[in-house]
Amino acid sequence: MFYGLASGAVATDGLEVDQVLADIETLNRAAFEGRYEVTAVSFHAYAQLVDRYAILPHGASMGDRYGPIVVTRAEGPKAVKGAQVAIPGTLTTAYLALQLFEPDFEPVEMPFDEIQPAVLAGDVETGLLIHEGQLTYADDGLRKLVDLGEWWAERTEGLPLPLGCNVIRRDLGDTDMRRVSKLLHDSIAHALSHRTEALAYAEQFGRGLDTARTDRFVGMYVNELTLDYGDRGRAAVARLFDDAFAKGLIPNRIPIEFVS
Repeated sequence: MFYGLASGAVATDGLEVDQVLADIETLNRAAFEGRYEVTAVSFHAYAQLVDRYAILPHGASMGDRYGPIVVTRAEGPKAVKGAQVAIPGTLTTAYLALQLFEPDFEPVEMPFDEIQPAVLAGDVETGLLIHEGQLTYADDGLRKLVDLGEWWAERTEGLPLPLGCNVIRRDLGDTDMRRVSKLLHDSIAHALSHRTEALAYAEQFGRGLDTARTDRFVGMYVNELTLDYGDRGRAAVARLFDDAFAKGLIPNRIPIEFVS
C-alpha cells in the first residue's frame, strides 16, 4: 500500500512521512493513545476510536470469500464450540468475527506469529490465524475448522469481510485529512500499477513466503477494494458493525463516515 510513498514515486505535498512498522494489535493499542496521525487499525478497534479517528476511503484490507482461519492439529477438536482458541488480540476483527461465528469458546491471547507454533506444539487446542498463516497452515499438517471469510460471505450474500482500515486523526482538520487521503490513494494506485516493483519492496517485510505466495497474499488484501471501498465495501463495513452491535460485541452503533 505504501510503496508509492516509500519509493518517492508519490510526492508528499509538503508533508513529512515517517513509516512505522508494527503488528496490528500493537497499532490498535497505540491508536487509543492517539499516538499516530495516520494508522492502520482493525475495524473492531475502530468501533471504540470513532471519536478520535475518521476512516480513510483507501487502504482497507477485506477478505473476499477468504479470511482468518481457525486451525487445529489432526487429533484436535472437531469444532470451535467449547474449544480453547489462541487469538491474535482482543481488538482484532478476526476475534470479533469468530465471536459472531461462535460465542462459546475459550480465547487465549498471544502475538499473531506465535499462534501457529503454539497449535503445532499442543500448547493450545486451536488457533485463529491471520496474515501468512492463512496460506501456510496446511504445510505444517494443520487442519482447518472454519474460514471466517467463507462463512461471512455465506451469511451476507457475498459481502467481503472487512478486517483492517486506515484511519486519520480528526484533530488534523478537514484540509489536511483530505490531503493525506489523496496521498494514500495515489500510493496504492502506484503500487497496483507497478506490481512487480511493489512486490519486491514488500518481500523484505515478509515472513518466510516465497515470491509466488507473496504475490498471492498481497493480491488477497491489496486490490481494488483497497484502492476504494465502493458501495460493496461500505455495505460490508455497515453490516459488520450492525451485526456486532446486535450481538452486544461493540458498545455503540457506529456511524460510517469516510474522509471525503
